[in-house]
Amino acid sequence: MPIITLTTDFGYKDHFVGAIKGTIYKELGDPKIVDISHSIAPFNIQECAYILKNSYKNFPDGSIHIVGVDSELSPENQHIAVFADNHYFIMANNGVIGLITSEIVPEKVVEIQLPNPVDGAFPVLDVFVKTACHIARGGKLEVLGRDFKDLKDLRDVKPRISDDGNTLSGSVIYIDNYGNVVSNIEQREFLQYGKGRPFEVLARNKKIRQIHRKYGDIVDYKLEKSQRKSPGEIVALFNTSGYLEIAIYKSDLNTVGGASTLLGLDYRDTIVINFE
Repeated sequence: MPIITLTTDFGYKDHFVGAIKGTIYKELGDPKIVDISHSIAPFNIQECAYILKNSYKNFPDGSIHIVGVDSELSPENQHIAVFADNHYFIMANNGVIGLITSEIVPEKVVEIQLPNPVDGAFPVLDVFVKTACHIARGGKLEVLGRDFKDLKDLRDVKPRISDDGNTLSGSVIYIDNYGNVVSNIEQREFLQYGKGRPFEVLARNKKIRQIHRKYGDIVDYKLEKSQRKSPGEIVALFNTSGYLEIAIYKSDLNTVGGASTLLGLDYRDTIVINFE
């Protein structure tokens, strides 16, 4: 039986996640359910897309991904089931799938039209779970509804190059649990425009002149402890998703703060790289 993943903005205080899982177990008996995240900021489409885009590829082909963010049905927010990159996505037509599949053309998209639909306030349970269980049993998308062509196309602002190729400007697209700030500047763009030149990363009033491979590389263990950089230092790196990330080494967002709070960076704030 395929894995079913859950990505929502429901949190854990309320009954929603438990109700979803309980219904799937009742329908399928012994399914494999994986929580990707239930801590998406409410209705934050871009954050949802970033998390799901960078996690679904690690699941086996045929996995089914239920997305419970901004899922209430409306004439402009249809319920859809998508087959793309050998994975199934069940969600509302709110732009998440467009951001996930920005470089992949979905093979099949249908508008979900279940018999005797429940038009309630919990569509993830009433519609998405039933759809996922149908697919998990081997059911076809064609049975769920008609082909759908009108996918909502939301595009994140792309980094821009200026100053005759000497400046690459991007923006913050995600802030993680540690307060680390992720920009939309990708490593391939950095290499393409930088061409090995010296550079300077500008994040608010901070200047960073080195990009590390991993967080701990900021510490030079050849130096005496008193001379080494230590927790609390700013570090830049390309994260596992290939995006430029600004972090505070061994930070704690809930105590001393992270890059987002200590540098005053928020969603869509500007990150600039100047090449010499």
